[in-house]
Amino acid sequence: MTETWSVLLVDDHPLLRRGVAQLLNSEAKFDVQWQASSGEEALACLDEYKPALVVLDLNMQPMSGLDTLQAIRQRGDDVKVVVYSVSDNSREVNAVLEAGADGFLVKDTDPDELLESLSAVMHGDKCITPRIEQQLAETNYWDQDLTPREKEIAQLIGLGKSNKAIGEALFISEGTAKVHVKNVLRKTGCSSRVELALMATQD
Repeated sequence: MTETWSVLLVDDHPLLRRGVAQLLNSEAKFDVQWQASSGEEALACLDEYKPALVVLDLNMQPMSGLDTLQAIRQRGDDVKVVVYSVSDNSREVNAVLEAGADGFLVKDTDPDELLESLSAVMHGDKCITPRIEQQLAETNYWDQDLTPREKEIAQLIGLGKSNKAIGEALFISEGTAKVHVKNVLRKTGCSSRVELALMATQD
């Protein structure tokens, strides 16, 4: 007997949701039994039903896909969750995976690849769109060596703040702020505040 996995599909775009539902239902092993147009609807559905898989859009309002995923994991629901998105931003992908997603797929994924990836997840594997997986392997974040305080300093520099303004914002002396700025420039390899500001604002 063929194993069938019940699916909750969450996306705030009705046409896209319908298309993905039709694709999944074309494969005997998937059965899209529930659809939701928001994170709130998805959580309400999970209160009442127990799908095996949630396919979750990342870019929703007001409750984002990441917020929804975090809520699902905090509740302890025993369900596989694959996030899909138009975005391939490495930081968003990392945030989703750290929050407990079983996979991340971009919406332009080939239909056959999508079905194969979701099947792999249901068999215990993780799935990430190959090009994103390569990006994650190659990414070297500019702020990875900074302390939490230094990251705050870098973001304030990105906003064009002076040492004095940074000190006031973080309740430290101007001299201490200056030392932090110097350390941030050294660790990031930036030769000036302008270069660091550009890097921080592109993040």
